[in-house]
Amino acid sequence: MAHHKSAKKRIRSNEKKRIENRYYAKSMRSALRDFRALKDKAIATERLPKMLSVIDKLAKRSVIHKNKASNLKSKLMKQVNAM
Repeated sequence: MAHHKSAKKRIRSNEKKRIENRYYAKSMRSALRDFRALKDKAIATERLPKMLSVIDKLAKRSVIHKNKASNLKSKLMKQVNAM
């Protein structure tokens, strides 16, 4: 149990950030699932930049690792090109 005022504040802020990060990560996973389910190349090509932007933002905020972001983006681009 924390005794210092700053330690108690750190616990509160860490919990808030953890919940926000879980929300953003879950939103990204849902968006990825929806994107991977696309069959039409025109629609996928149109939505790809938005999806890549979401992944980059999460990597910038350190919600996901930069290498994981890079791997996800690569796989999405391969999927769209293979359509």
